[in-house]
Order: sequence, then structure tokens, then C-alpha cells
Amino acid sequence: MPNSILIVDDERGIRDTLSSVLRDEGFAVEAVASGEDCLEITRKQHFACILLDIWLGDGIDGLKTLAKLNEEGSDAAVVMISGHGNIETAVKSTKLGAFDFIEKPLSLEHTVITVKNAVRTRELERVNQQLQSDLADEYIMIGESVAMRALRKQIAIVAPSDGRVLISGESGTGKELVARAIHAQSKRRNAPFVEINSAAIPEELVESELFGHAKGAFSGATRSKKGKFEIADGATLFLDEIGDMSPRVQAKMLRVLEEQRFEPVGSNTPVSVDVRVVSATNKPLESLIDNGNFRSDLFYRLNVIPFQIPPLRERGEDVPLLIDHFNRRFSADYGKQAKIFAPDALEKLQTSDWLGNIRELKNTIERIVIMSAKETITADDLPAMETANERPAISFRFPNFKDATDAYQREFILHKLAEHDGSVAKAAEEMGVDRSHLYRRMRNLGIQPK
Repeated sequence: MPNSILIVDDERGIRDTLSSVLRDEGFAVEAVASGEDCLEITRKQHFACILLDIWLGDGIDGLKTLAKLNEEGSDAAVVMISGHGNIETAVKSTKLGAFDFIEKPLSLEHTVITVKNAVRTRELERVNQQLQSDLADEYIMIGESVAMRALRKQIAIVAPSDGRVLISGESGTGKELVARAIHAQSKRRNAPFVEINSAAIPEELVESELFGHAKGAFSGATRSKKGKFEIADGATLFLDEIGDMSPRVQAKMLRVLEEQRFEPVGSNTPVSVDVRVVSATNKPLESLIDNGNFRSDLFYRLNVIPFQIPPLRERGEDVPLLIDHFNRRFSADYGKQAKIFAPDALEKLQTSDWLGNIRELKNTIERIVIMSAKETITADDLPAMETANERPAISFRFPNFKDATDAYQREFILHKLAEHDGSVAKAAEEMGVDRSHLYRRMRNLGIQPK
């Protein structure tokens, strides 16, 4: 119980007095006279706080009891009580994980305040652990394929360093997930994970978002603002969709990476930072370099440690594990019974090309959990999807890879827009891409939205 208290003291008068006072404060109270009784009751019942006397007659003393509680995994906040308190005893109890240390004769008012603080602190810690657990579940890396095992091994090797990392892979493969895993296993893990998506910010604001600006630097800049680089000082900065940066921002980025120093927009005062940069792209930067759209010197600064994330279609054995993960997660989120996927459904899901990769699979499973009234999902219940065997014939008339890719993507986008009556938002959702990214790609391919 979140408000339950255990009193451990060999003096009956103290047990009775503390029990009465704490009950008046709204706590549920149990009281025992020995360390042995304390250990026995805590194995059966959870307590938010334990008031534990150091001297407990002929049995085990309070310090030994505290050590045993730690061994048995108790998460109660333990407040030590002693009539013979000294600095050495207080230090020992603190090293053993005691929340606080109070001396006899007890001040009842001080004791109540200490207990309330202990209970409140433990509850905050419990909530924080739950939030961290939920976050970890959100960004857990699912998969046991050779590619995924190699990827996890590479992360474990690279994460402790401060080397810059460039993560390449198709949209929806989990590049941000890899970046967060690198940060979580790094020396900077207790500092923030700061991220910015170059494709999601208007070009004229990217420089301000990255480097900040001074008051009055441009119209609407009514106050100074810190940029992502300054916010990420001592931390990790994740630059997503690095291939969409303008030449002007690329030039400034190069200088910042070389000097770890920059000037906010509209300011002549340099700001020095210590930032680890992890960047990501779904574009072939080498092709952008050949076309003059990306600086080669910036590429080599970012690409100290390259990561290549395989598309989902190349690790089909991970698909059932991902389905199970998303099925359980969304069923819990929406208060529904988890679905059962029949063998023919699993086979169809495994053989899909998943052009949107994990993001598309995630959206598909979420849609099934929400929309399907059936307990068992068969292949006929799945939304239409393209499989490797159903792929349209490929034309080889194009002179290079870029032209062929652009042609296919243009036809694919037009097809999806037609399916959704021209709605870019709905097409982007089904394709598993950001709407801003789809608009930008349409513009590059000469597709006009309705």
C-alpha cells in the first residue's frame, strides 16, 4: 500500500505512541518488536516506509535488518531510529540505503514530517521508474535476426565513445531508435537527448533552431532563444534528415563541428559547447554530393562511425516478433484483448515489402487492433499490401539509379494519393512517412497536391 508504515522497535511504548500518531495522520500502521519479525512481515506485505530502531534487544540489530531488507529487494524507505546515535552509525545506515536517521527521544512532529517525506519521495521514485520503463518499452529494439544482433553489438561498441555517428536507412527503419540506444549506453546518458528534424522545419528557421538567435535578429524575434546545440551542451544532439539541410546551414554546421563553437543568429558573441552529434538520413548522401547538394567535407565530419539500418523486408524473421510486440502494446493501450494472428496472416505480413518499414507495420497492427472486431486475424482480414511476388514489372530504361528511384516513387505516390482521393495527410499516414516529408518529395517529383 502507498501509505502503509511498519514500526520496528523493541520498546512497546514507542510502538504504541508512533502507531497512534501515524494513524491519526491517515497512515495504515503495523508494528513489530524485532528484526526477525520485520523480515517475516515484509516478505508478505509491502510497506512504503519502515521506522527501524538500530538497537533491537537480543535479536539481529537494525543495521543487519536493513542489510537483509536490501538483499531481499525491499523498496520501502527506511528511517533509522537510535537512542545512541553517532556519526559513524548514521554513515553506516546511509551507505546501506537508509532514507534518513533520527534520534531518541523522538520529536513526534519531526518524525511525522520525516515519514511523510520518505513516503512522498518513494512514490516519486516509483513513478519515475515507471515512466523510464514505459520509455524503454517505447524505444525497445525488437528482433533476433543476424542483422539486428550485429546492430546491437555495434551500438554496444560505439556508444561509450564520443565519436560522431551517421545512421543511414530507409524511412521508418528505426534510425531514431538506434540514436536513442547509442545515447542510452553512452557516458552522456544522464544528460538530455536533444533532437531536431531538418525536414520538418521551414528552411528559413533551421539555422535559428540549431544555433539560437539574439533578440531582434529577425522579424518576430522578440526575445533571445537558445538553439539545439546550446541545449545539448554536454549531451547528445540527434540531427534527423541531415540531407535536407540548406547549403548555408551545412557551411555553418561544418564550422561548429570543427570548433565546437558557434554564434547565434544576430549575435557576434561565440558560444562554446561540448556536443556529441548523431545524425541520420534516408537519402544516399554520396549521390547528393555528386549532384552538388551536400558538402563532402561535412559528410566526412559526420560519417566518423557509419551505421546502416537494414529495411524490414531484409529481416523477415523479425516480423512475427514485431507483430507480437505491437499487438500487446496497442491492445493494452486501448483496453482490448490481444489479437491472435493466424498462420496465413503471419505469412502474408512476413512477405510484404513494407515500403514504410517498421513504421508501416506498426501502423498496420494498430489499425487492426482498433478496427477489427475479430479475435483471430486471418489473411483476408489484413489491409491490402504489396508483396514481393506481387511487385509490378520493373523497367530498366533509366540511365541511373536516381532516375529509376524517382520514377518508381512518383508512381507509388500518385497511386496512394488516388487511393485517398488526393489527401496527402491520409496517404502519408498509410505510407508511414511524415506529411511534411511527403509534401517535400512531391514537390521534388513535380507532383501537385489537389
